[in-house]
Amino acid sequence: MSERIYSDFRQPRQMLADQEYDGHLSIHDDSMASNLGFAGAPIEGPTHFSQFVHLCQAHFDDTWFERGCISAHYQNMVVEGEEVRAFIEVNDEGVLIGAEKRDGTPVLTGTASVGPDYGETEIDRRLARLKPSEQLVILSDLEVGQKGAGNPEPVVMGFDQHMGDLYPFSLRQKLAAITESHPWYTEDGASTSPWGRPVIPLEMISVLTQYSSRQAGFRTRGPAVGLFAAQEIRLIDGPLFVDQAYLLEREIIALSESRRTESNWIRTRVIDADDRQLKAEVILNSATMKASYSNYEEDARKLGKVL
Repeated sequence: MSERIYSDFRQPRQMLADQEYDGHLSIHDDSMASNLGFAGAPIEGPTHFSQFVHLCQAHFDDTWFERGCISAHYQNMVVEGEEVRAFIEVNDEGVLIGAEKRDGTPVLTGTASVGPDYGETEIDRRLARLKPSEQLVILSDLEVGQKGAGNPEPVVMGFDQHMGDLYPFSLRQKLAAITESHPWYTEDGASTSPWGRPVIPLEMISVLTQYSSRQAGFRTRGPAVGLFAAQEIRLIDGPLFVDQAYLLEREIIALSESRRTESNWIRTRVIDADDRQLKAEVILNSATMKASYSNYEEDARKLGKVL
């Protein structure tokens, strides 16, 4: 027997239209998305995570904020104006998650769980199925096991802190547009939480671990355009707090490719800067589109790759 519980339909907001990396606009810009054959600029995948928070808190209780794990594979892009609802499906094997558009088009699929025994997650399953790739071109200079050059990277997230070119907004601006809010994210509501401090929203943990990612030194060929293909956020000793100093340690745990993309899988460990305890881990599968790299075929021939 299984039970599926839905959120309301919401309209996620696009906040990355001005995002820049490697000196060019990203796929979240309408013109760039159009050039690559997409109907519009997609909303970043973890934006949808906020719609799961209330569902998961109701199922797992407040433990979700301390040891919750959301693990998702992004299936179809969402553009601003489209409506999305989330659901959790509870069965004998655990909790499955999904999100879909008003017309039923799937947006993401995955798992939700709490630790210390998180069970097999969506990302666990996908990593287990990967085959070693010998045809990488854009990512040919990367290696599995490679550590971030900036390890450990100091990071912090304040309410009014601008998060840089990759995330051209502040936490306060995000909270004004967030798909599903929660009192514990705010300065005023924090006093009602078990911890008495504002909690970083689940979707913004992705921002916390990514806004300084250029320091990692994972050099790729480009310019080329990428997007998030899958992601896992695992709280180990949470929550993560606003204005708390953290250290990030990054490592490439897998490299893969498909007909249209090359992918790196990076695990980022979030460590409390004060007590040096591990607080969370994030795995991001970032896929770079081969067609977006103008020298792809030329570099492939130089590297002796079979196209």
